[in-house]
Amino acid sequence: MSGLLAFVDIFVESAQMDDVVAALKKLENLEELYEVTGEYDIVTLLSASDIEEFREVLKNKIMKIKGVKSTVSSIVLKSHKGPRCEDELEKVKAPARQ
Repeated sequence: MSGLLAFVDIFVESAQMDDVVAALKKLENLEELYEVTGEYDIVTLLSASDIEEFREVLKNKIMKIKGVKSTVSSIVLKSHKGPRCEDELEKVKAPARQ
């Protein structure tokens, strides 16, 4: 995994949900965007080259979207399974044995 990945959970003013989603879809750093049930309204996966870029996107882009009330971020320390996991990437790169 290169750079930084973080899950950013977003609380939204309900009347602004569609506008917030539309604004978030325009952000290049957001790799995944989900409207969800549960404690949060939106869950995103954000990529950044470093912590400074992460801070910039969070503070000056996401938090400035009208309708975003607050966020909770979790920075990925290590991927153990999934498309960004180094072990999984090696399986894809290795030629199939017959």
